Amino acid sequence: MTASATNDRRQWLSRTAGWMAGGALGATATVAHAAPAAGAQGGEGSANKIVYQLNRADPEYQEDIFNSISAMLGKYVDDIQIAVAVWGPGIHILAKSPRRPVSQHTQQRVRSLAEAYGVTFIACNNTMRTVGWGKDDMMDFAVVEDFGASTIMRLQQQGFAYLAW
Repeated sequence: MTASATNDRRQWLSRTAGWMAGGALGATATVAHAAPAAGAQGGEGSANKIVYQLNRADPEYQEDIFNSISAMLGKYVDDIQIAVAVWGPGIHILAKSPRRPVSQHTQQRVRSLAEAYGVTFIACNNTMRTVGWGKDDMMDFAVVEDFGASTIMRLQQQGFAYLAW
């Protein structure tokens, strides 16, 4: 997906979030759009950075994280970088053939967040080795790094806020 298409999707999400908020309040809402960083694709270079920890297989837990990500995209549009560090039982959401139940809805939502909105999903290679998986077993958009915890530490050093659910 091109940077332009990603930006268009994010702007649509922001307008939709504003419309829904206005409807819920019974008033017309105006959504202010933050200017994207120069040359930004998916908020690259933004001062607004967040990394989520996703380490459980519970669908409700995962859905809560995805809803939070969607809210952040709606608020910051193109002026945010979002990463999701995935390890432990949560790793199955990034697998082509998960060994734990993962709904088609969850798989589609993860793919949409990655491909349409530029969210980076980072798979823990340590967990993957434990399950017997390699890079080829993960969805094509998944970024594989050695350890989930060290990835979060590195991202925090780069200015990412850390949100553990």
